[in-house]
Amino acid sequence: MDELGKLVGEFAHHTVAQTEAVMRGDARTGNKHADKSLAAFDRLRAHGDAGRDALATLFADPRMDVRTAAAALLLRHKTAEAKAVLEEAAKGEGLIPFEAQEALKRWEEGTWALDPE
Repeated sequence: MDELGKLVGEFAHHTVAQTEAVMRGDARTGNKHADKSLAAFDRLRAHGDAGRDALATLFADPRMDVRTAAAALLLRHKTAEAKAVLEEAAKGEGLIPFEAQEALKRWEEGTWALDPE
């Protein structure tokens, strides 16, 4: 597996681990995994658009949390595709749909700044 693939795998792994920790009420562990998934995203961004394109492969991930986490970070780079993922997730109820709704709201307000460059 190449470096980008490894980083995408790390991002997905830590996103899942964060969700599972939050769902069992362990915010501290969830935050540690959130930091690690964002660190993987930062390393992907260091590869420019190739890194962002690699992360976009997660738009098809079977897990909604992984799809929406990637989409929220890639709204500027892959606007139409990311919005479609978030809009689909936002139709549900619970934590992940709420996060998708919030990402879309920030994007529409013009206050979204997760990947400004």
